[in-house]
Amino acid sequence: MLEFFRRKKDQKGFTLVELMIVVAIIGILAAIAIPQFAAYRQRAFNSAAQSDIRNFKTVMETDFADNQEYQDL
Repeated sequence: MLEFFRRKKDQKGFTLVELMIVVAIIGILAAIAIPQFAAYRQRAFNSAAQSDIRNFKTVMETDFADNQEYQDL
């Protein structure tokens, strides 16, 4: 049985077991990273929306200062 897992000295490459372990580790890391990435995207979207609202408020206040009335939208 142990001969199955032993490699000859002139053979190069990875065994199937080694490749399966690497794939499993990558899968575990992806399972951890994907929810975090989704949360970062949501926070970025919320920050962009808040920035847009502040910019809109600034434009409206500037227009009010110039015309002494708010524009109808």
